[in-house]
Amino acid sequence: MHSPPFIAPQRFTEPAAALAQVQALYTQAVEHLQAAMQAFVHAAPPPPGGPMQRVRACYPFVRLHARSTNRLPKPGGHARLSYGFVAGPGRFETTLTRPDLYADYYLEQFRLLLDNHGGELEVGVSHQPIPVHFAYAEDDHVEGELTPAHRAVLRDVFDLPDLTVMDDGIANGTYEPGPNDPQPLALFTAPRVDYSLQRLRHYSGTAPAWFQNFVLFTNYQFYIDEFIRLGHAEMARPDSDYIAFVEPGNVVTPRTGLSAQALQALQPLWSGEPGQAPPRLPQMPAYHLLRADRSGITMVNIGVGPSNAKTITDHIAVLRPHAWLMLGHCAGLRNSQQLGDYVLAHAYVREDHVLDEELPLWVPIPALAEIQLALEGAVADVTGLAPGELKRVMRTGTVASTDNRNWELLPDNTPQRRFSQSRAVALDMESATIAANGFRFRVPYGTLLCVSDKPLHGEIKLPGMANAFYRERVDQHLRIGIRAIERLRTAGVDQLHSRKLRSFAEVAFQ
Repeated sequence: MHSPPFIAPQRFTEPAAALAQVQALYTQAVEHLQAAMQAFVHAAPPPPGGPMQRVRACYPFVRLHARSTNRLPKPGGHARLSYGFVAGPGRFETTLTRPDLYADYYLEQFRLLLDNHGGELEVGVSHQPIPVHFAYAEDDHVEGELTPAHRAVLRDVFDLPDLTVMDDGIANGTYEPGPNDPQPLALFTAPRVDYSLQRLRHYSGTAPAWFQNFVLFTNYQFYIDEFIRLGHAEMARPDSDYIAFVEPGNVVTPRTGLSAQALQALQPLWSGEPGQAPPRLPQMPAYHLLRADRSGITMVNIGVGPSNAKTITDHIAVLRPHAWLMLGHCAGLRNSQQLGDYVLAHAYVREDHVLDEELPLWVPIPALAEIQLALEGAVADVTGLAPGELKRVMRTGTVASTDNRNWELLPDNTPQRRFSQSRAVALDMESATIAANGFRFRVPYGTLLCVSDKPLHGEIKLPGMANAFYRERVDQHLRIGIRAIERLRTAGVDQLHSRKLRSFAEVAFQ
């Protein structure tokens, strides 16, 4: 086995020192794999079945030995936080990846663990191999240089991605460690994170580093068109709080008159090249309004249907955003609703089915007060209506999500009967999926929809009517979503992460 030189685990009482060791171990590992891959590519391939040397490097780990169920009192403390501590005494551990991308996140998690439990953090090299594909940045494709003969023996020389170590058992609450295994510190292991980082680039057309901590999802391109217009308008304002706008293909538009300090915040992510728009949009294109502290806004067009909604949230979850919100169109189910009215979801009927195996239907998906208040306040801010007048344009109620776009055509009106029994006021295909995956992955979530048709009352969606409706409503709806994020950001993320999303024996990492 050809591996990097062994480095013994070390213990740290300072978060920054622990992070520096993680960075050093990870850099050593990926440089080892990259050098070995280059040598492999440029050498004659070994014969299949013949003697050959395996190459391996492993992820770093961080470990905490907790000796008490009590948390240490700290001035100003973290008592209100729903994360940053373990549930009881024992050994807790997780593998780590991409400390370049997660440096601030890891530093904060390390700090909270030491503040809450004292003692030391142990950092070392795990026994979990790094797949050689994950040793390269998202835009590197060294495997494209391989000949068929090299490809035939690649698995015999290097570790390749192994789906058996990438499941979501921790997040789903089904993971049971063995008698001598540590308890998990994080929802996701390093291989699972790396897998999603690769998928994000594929589905969104942008590098994971551009994603911001507040995410908007939509099911219509009209919203994206308006977000692009708004993004470029922000870049023309020298006093904007946003420092860059990024589009698929990693096309970067920096803000006019960017300060040297703001430009420095961009430099680790951006070489100064403008990027290149792809010949065709990816499946779920992402657009990013960047702030220097990553508290900006990412918007993703997930298209229509719960499958896409689950796919993209499965992967964005590894970035540990502070909140994601759904802005889209829905069918209004009540006669009292008008086209253009808003629906603030406070409950969900889950007939999307894509998460039935991971999150049983008997699990309730609660509304989160912080998100609900931000969305309601944003509607008032943007429309200018007093709180008592909001009911004229916005209804709070249950949203049903279905995986059958033509549910109206089913015989015997059985879907209509179920939706009536559930007291649903609106129907779409994505909102329940996004909320349920937020619940599953401990990402605060919310939904504000706009009524675009009323199929039960003869107002079906037709091209001419829809186009006129979109032009009139999309701008206001998007501004409401952005205003809600501004409210959440101003209130502080410490108040945003709800204990409603945490289980009994919860992992410590946010």
